[in-house]
Amino acid sequence: MWKKVKQWLAPRPQVPDEWLNMPLAEIPFLCIDLELTSLNLKDTKILSIGWVEGKGKQIFLQSCFYQVVSTTGSLNQSPVIHGLTAQDIAQGEPLRISLEKLKHYASSHIWVFHCTALDMTVLNGVFKKLNIALPTVVTVDTLRFGLYQLTRNLRPPPPNAVVLPVCRARYNLPAVAGHNALDDAMATMELLYAQIQKFSPKTSDTLKSLLITSAVEVFPAQPIQERK
Repeated sequence: MWKKVKQWLAPRPQVPDEWLNMPLAEIPFLCIDLELTSLNLKDTKILSIGWVEGKGKQIFLQSCFYQVVSTTGSLNQSPVIHGLTAQDIAQGEPLRISLEKLKHYASSHIWVFHCTALDMTVLNGVFKKLNIALPTVVTVDTLRFGLYQLTRNLRPPPPNAVVLPVCRARYNLPAVAGHNALDDAMATMELLYAQIQKFSPKTSDTLKSLLITSAVEVFPAQPIQERK
């Protein structure tokens, strides 16, 4: 209990000034999505990972990355949900390879997720397990962003109001096929741009303007653990 109290009372990491004061139109974003074997954080594993870069309301298609991961253990309902079979997974590459590529974006981009709490918990866990150093990461969560915009009138949102397809529909964004990591990453980037346009249409507004939404979060660096 006291451990949880200490964690709650501990000061949260601050957004570095170079990000905080950067105009939203100039921020390089990296939108990331993970496909997982389950939502149980104790034993879930990454099946695939996808990401795409964006800046100034543009999505850079040449930056698209998608990789199936060679995961061991039960796939649960993944073949039905994600369309990834045991054969697909067997032909995937080790997770370490994708993580080594991903970590290089930590200092140069703000990472975007639709549910940062889920994806960053998983990512922090696997970076730590594989003993790969991860610099400080600044993130934006389109789910929290959407929740803030929905609850400004102090009314609780209806069920499923902040799932990705429903959030996109509120901005008249086209429906997209879900459960593919790259497709969902691109769909989340489009949603982020729509949310920013509605919330902060001035090109001079900086990341600081988004702090009120609770969508911005900082994850401290994870150094390599010395082996005993």
